Amino acid sequence: MKSDSAEFVRLLTEAQGPVYGYIMTLLPDRSRARDLLQETNITLWKKAATFQEGTNFNAWACKIAYFHVLSFRRKMAREKLVFGDEILDYLAERNDDRADEEGADARNQALRRCLLKLPEHHRKLVEARYQPGASVQGLAAEQERSVGSVSQTLYRIRHNLMTCIEKSLASEQSS
Repeated sequence: MKSDSAEFVRLLTEAQGPVYGYIMTLLPDRSRARDLLQETNITLWKKAATFQEGTNFNAWACKIAYFHVLSFRRKMAREKLVFGDEILDYLAERNDDRADEEGADARNQALRRCLLKLPEHHRKLVEARYQPGASVQGLAAEQERSVGSVSQTLYRIRHNLMTCIEKSLASEQSS
């Protein structure tokens, strides 16, 4: 499959959330996880021709992400101040518990505020995409646009929302 094909762009765009979530389960540092997601995306793009159509794209992408995490962990192991796997797992578990308790409401409120800041047509596109049974293909057909175009628009909107949420949460913490 070519990296510039509409189908590859669609698969790559739809895989962003699952791959980021997978990386976060292995490396509970959002900043590092975003960096590793971008490195994974670059590798996926370069290796697009090796992806076999009809197989599970997310599984393939997560396997590549896994190797990036392993490489990062090996690099960090060579550093002087590195926690062992047991301590890292414990900290990750505690961080997840704390994030669930403290951060979920703040993140949801920030998401609501950021959604309201979107241009109306972007907000409607996001709302339509996350309706039960909705798909990028269906939205593309309704809007008479290519699947790749709709996927790319949704990717940019989600990226802008993530940036907005992070800024919102950071400003709340500093005040």
